Order: sequence, then structure tokens, then C-alpha cells
Amino acid sequence: MSKVVQFVKESYAELRKVVWPGRDDVVSSVKVVIVSTIIIAAALGLVDVLLLFGIRAIF
Repeated sequence: MSKVVQFVKESYAELRKVVWPGRDDVVSSVKVVIVSTIIIAAALGLVDVLLLFGIRAIF
């Protein structure tokens, strides 16, 4: 049981050392993720449509 207590204490000490991002950093990162997700989804959708037209043209 002492190992568990020691682990929790050390984990808490490490978490106190973490420099957490500010609100502006988080909002900026979320915007980047949303925009990149939309771009990748559009690109994959375009590839899907092109492959569909290609397959329909062949068969």
C-alpha cells in the first residue's frame, strides 16, 4: 500500500510542474484541428467521388 501512496504523491508533484496552456493557446489549437479536419474530409470526399465516377465509367 505504501507504493501506491508514494506513486500518488509523486504523480501529484509532477503535475504541479506542468505548465498548462492558456485559454488563447487552447482556442488556437482547437481552430487548427477543426480547419485541418475539414480540409482532410473535403479531400477524402473528392477522392471518393472521383473513384466512384471512375468505377462507374469502367463498369
